[in-house]
Amino acid sequence: VDTLLTDTTVVTGGVPGQVIRNGALALQGNSVVEVGPTQDLVRRYPNFSRVSLPRRAVIPGFINSHTHTTLTVLRGGVEDLGQNIMEVVYGYMVPIIDGMNDDQRRAMASLGCLEAIRSGTTTIVDPMLAVPSYADTMADSGLRLYLCESVSDAKATEIWARGYQYERSLGEASLQQALDLIDRHHNTMNGRVRCLVSAHAPDSCSPWVLDELSDLARSYGLGRTVHLAQSPQEVEQVKIMTQGRTSAQYLDDHGWLGPDVLAAHCHWCDSSDIDLLGRKGITVVHCAASSSRRGYHRLANVPALVDAGVNLALGTDNMSENMFDAMRIGIVVNRGMRGDGYNPTPTEVLSWATMNGARALGRDDLGILDVGKKADLSVLRLDQPHLTPLLDLTSSLVHYAQASDVESVMVDGEWVMRDGEVLTMNEYEVIEHANQATMEAWKSLGKASPGLSVPVDLDL
Repeated sequence: VDTLLTDTTVVTGGVPGQVIRNGALALQGNSVVEVGPTQDLVRRYPNFSRVSLPRRAVIPGFINSHTHTTLTVLRGGVEDLGQNIMEVVYGYMVPIIDGMNDDQRRAMASLGCLEAIRSGTTTIVDPMLAVPSYADTMADSGLRLYLCESVSDAKATEIWARGYQYERSLGEASLQQALDLIDRHHNTMNGRVRCLVSAHAPDSCSPWVLDELSDLARSYGLGRTVHLAQSPQEVEQVKIMTQGRTSAQYLDDHGWLGPDVLAAHCHWCDSSDIDLLGRKGITVVHCAASSSRRGYHRLANVPALVDAGVNLALGTDNMSENMFDAMRIGIVVNRGMRGDGYNPTPTEVLSWATMNGARALGRDDLGILDVGKKADLSVLRLDQPHLTPLLDLTSSLVHYAQASDVESVMVDGEWVMRDGEVLTMNEYEVIEHANQATMEAWKSLGKASPGLSVPVDLDL
């Protein structure tokens, strides 16, 4: 249906800081055909179905450039374990996902997609394990997806207890999973579902795995993603593997740095690494909210990365799909790093969550609301106490807006949420199934690892 959204405030995301008061968007099929003043567009599109949105803002849908929807299974279970990321990743994340059955993974992926929609997200990049087992469920959510099977040849379930070991057969099986995902799901749902090639991390991928993945990406014309320098243990293991190379240098040695690469975290990159990433033109995905939950610790040096010329995007990483948190915490911690109280600006941070995410994916048709761009957008209520007074809309969106302000979400020209109701899934059933799957998965993890700390409320 040709639709005209009128009487609203439009944050285009294109021209920095551009806000159109009493604005309108004309939408035809899955694209924006015009943006401008309401009075002009009403005159030009008299036959479009009109939707009046006073006291609302229409913004580009968020692009979550790094998340793991199935890891919602850990929400409330690992945030308070301290700052050893290796314990969280290899003691909890990998074992619990490895031990879950397909129904449980589908339940948690559905929960992640539901939260993403309710948080105003329209596109997610999700590298994870066993993705073919739940990819169809995610596609049914209506979200725009970049799915990736996270490939590794390390014995990941044993790293926390026994250290690093590598086995070629594991890497070959992992590569086959990635190939199956690409063959079945890439460029499906009218292009709404696509795939990337994912190397899990430098410390869990032998050189031959990185080389095979690069060949796979070239043969299918796909972008790539990887966790990079997310812990000091990773950096140390790579030095052992490579006779002293840093994680970034190791990736570069195997052609894994370039404009097509999304590298998440980069907490432990030194100044020479940062210069290298800038020269290679990669995207760094900053997951400030997730990383900050375990207390003050080393974060990516975002000011230096931006100054070096990397493309900076935002992600939620794990246990949350809330991009408002990602923006709000992102601006706070990075102003602390800059130390000037002004930078980054709200306009820049909003771009990290929209336009820069689109650039990372090689998509000039996402991340902004303009002629010829995809109709991926969110409608937010502005008549809220925490958004009053509204002196600077972009500033208020970044500093104060909440996921509960999101009223409607459109992806590829289709409403996936309308007037507060998610249309693509039964919310009650999703939440019930996720609760059940979580209890089952944690109990299985506890039995498999008797000495592991489990949530105190597990039996409630």
